[in-house]
This record gives sequence, structure tokens and C-alpha cells, in this order.
Amino acid sequence: MGIKDLKDGQHIHQAFLVNQVSKGITASGQPYLTIILQDKTGQIEAKFWDVKPEIETMIDVGAFVQVDGDVAAYRQLLQVRINQMQRLNPDTVNLEELTMTAPVPLKTLESDLKKTIGKISDPDYALITQTLIQGSYDAYITYPAAVRNHHEYTSGLLFHTLSMIKVAEALMPLYPKINSDLIYAGILLHDLGKTTEFTGAVIPKYSTEGKLIGHLNSMAAKIQSLGEKLNIDKEKVMLLQHIVLAHHGKPEFGSSVPPLTKEALFVHMVDDFDAKMTIINKALDQTEPGQFTNRVFALDDRSFYKAK
Repeated sequence: MGIKDLKDGQHIHQAFLVNQVSKGITASGQPYLTIILQDKTGQIEAKFWDVKPEIETMIDVGAFVQVDGDVAAYRQLLQVRINQMQRLNPDTVNLEELTMTAPVPLKTLESDLKKTIGKISDPDYALITQTLIQGSYDAYITYPAAVRNHHEYTSGLLFHTLSMIKVAEALMPLYPKINSDLIYAGILLHDLGKTTEFTGAVIPKYSTEGKLIGHLNSMAAKIQSLGEKLNIDKEKVMLLQHIVLAHHGKPEFGSSVPPLTKEALFVHMVDDFDAKMTIINKALDQTEPGQFTNRVFALDDRSFYKAK
């Protein structure tokens, strides 16, 4: 039985992957753990009260654990109260059962990626895009798009990118003066830097490069270096760099510069739209009809109503 199938009042005894863990102290001074457990169907918060030191040191992010506990509703969300927990040998675990993946098969995503690259008619933008993607291909098709909040699963980066492409293709015919080649290249490359910003495809952490440089600056530098190597027009390279550097929209959201071209603003808005719709859907999936979600920090700490 997967996490998405758990019910209030249910007793469980099954394996999970530890996605997040944090320590706390109760009002009476007793230690406890707040753990985000994961399987291929989703995630659930768990509490381990009065945790013993030997258990506390055994549980860390990326660990496979066997949990004996009870499911209960807390503030309209299900939560697991852990009674017992033991760490499992990774060799005894079926990773596919505990790892969340994109809702579309990887072969389909790869086929869609190939078709999308083929839609770039400008030979310079096509060459830059193809070369950079091929240089990080295995990571590009398997890494998540984020550590948390949205598309935080295997192949989430590629799924998010191709979802943006679909939104862009629905909108671009309405604005025929927009440079579609620049849009295609910008979307395909906007988050490619996350292949060095994150440490891996499963339970990623931020790498040293990710913390010190970030995926926007890292990818913009690679675009510039490749453009110089291929002797591509400097302005064309700069316009593509700008999309990458500006796609977070504002400095307070991590953008190096605000969008200052029509194409950069377009990519930023499509990126923001896809991420926010995904975040809302994630919250609504955990909410009963006729109820409001818990406050969503990434969306101005608002709660959203789920229609009956």
C-alpha cells in the first residue's frame, strides 16, 4: 500500500525512504524527530516522539527505514506517529517502489525532448542547445527540478521543462513577433545548470558549486564559453544568457537580473506558471473536497480551496 492510499486510523508496517529529517525538543525537554517519509506514490510527515539517541543518530536523509506506526489526521493532513523504526540495508530494498518519478515514462520524455530540439530552426541556437544538453544528458533526463516544492522527483527537471514547452507552444501563436527559436532554446537550457547545482537524482542536496555559484550563473557562463568557442554572434549568445539569468524574475527570488527582453519575460512567466500550478496541485491532492489546503509557503503562505 502506497502513501497516497493511507487512511486515518490505519496501522502500518512498511518500508520508506527518508526524504527530510529534523530534530526538536518538546516542552517537557524530550527529543523528537520530524521525518518526511517517501515512496513512489508520494510523501507524508511522521513524528517519532521520545526518540532514543541510538535511533536519532541512525536516521538521516536518504536512509531506507522500516516503520511501525499509526496514521492519524492532524490539521486536515495525514501524519504517521512512529512507534518503532529500523534502518534497512539498501541492497534489500526495491528502489523503484520508494522513489517518486515523473508521471510520464522516461522514453516518452526523451522522444519529446528530441522533437523539441528539432523545432529550433536557428542553427546557432540549435547547436548551442544540443551541445550543452548532450554534455549533461544523463543528469538532465533523471534529475529533479527542485529539492522540494515542485517536480522534486526523478526526471522532474525534464518533465518540468517539457511542460513549459507545451505552455509556450500554446501561447506563442498569439504573439507572432516573438522569437520562437530563442524561446525554445531558453526553456530547454533555463534549468540545465541544476545538473551541477544538485548532487544526484535521488534525494538531492545542493553541491558546493550550487551553493557558491548557482544554476543560473553556472549555465550562463557555459553558454558564453560555448558561444565563443563556436564563434557565434555575441548578441545572440547574450540574449540566450539573459533568459537563463533572468528566469527567476526578481533578485529576491534568485534572479541575477530582471527580465529585460520580451523573450526573457515570456520564459520567466511560463516557468513561474508551471511551478505554481504544480505546487497548488500537490497541496490540493492532500486535501479533502470542501476544505482548504494548509498554508502554502511558496505561494505567499495562502490556503487554497478544493471544490466539492
